[in-house]
Amino acid sequence: MKVRNSLRSLKNRHRDCRIVRRKGRVYVINKTQGRFKARQG
Repeated sequence: MKVRNSLRSLKNRHRDCRIVRRKGRVYVINKTQGRFKARQG
């Protein structure tokens, strides 16, 4: 899990990356490649 200021570049790393809002934080999750995870805030 990476913590970044901007998730735009991380979303483009893989085609299955999704941006999700949970508990006031923004996450990038990927169900097929679990290593592409990030959080903002």
